[in-house]
Amino acid sequence: MHIHRYEKLWLIIGSLILAVFLGILAFQTFFLEMGPPSHAEMIDPQTVRESEIFADTELKEIGDNEYEIAIIAEMFAFQPGDLEIPAGATVHFTLASPDVTHGFKITDTNVNVMVVPGHISKVSHTFDEPGEYLILCNEYCGLGHEFMANTITVK
Repeated sequence: MHIHRYEKLWLIIGSLILAVFLGILAFQTFFLEMGPPSHAEMIDPQTVRESEIFADTELKEIGDNEYEIAIIAEMFAFQPGDLEIPAGATVHFTLASPDVTHGFKITDTNVNVMVVPGHISKVSHTFDEPGEYLILCNEYCGLGHEFMANTITVK
């Protein structure tokens, strides 16, 4: 079978581009450790409420103007409900879902996390500006999804 020289040229160029992209991906993954998150933080969805992490879902102060909270995203609510924090506080959110995939989006911030059953998701944010921030589920989770919202009040 004879392949035209322009076809050979395009096959070579395409193969080289593919090799370069795969090389960049491998370099980022293995040398810069920019790979996807591992399965180190897994949880049995059936035992989310009984687990040590999510047994106490209250806002806890862990340092100077630094807080942490464990939130359970379930049909059709976030537990606990609305939150109040001081301005300038950094909040570390730990999230899990016992039922279906949910979203955790805090409006007017860059916080946007997918909460998948069986996985523990973590995200942190510093709330510099006082005001009200709406927490929304931005992953369709069934009938009643549109009512899944809470408020963070920053004072």
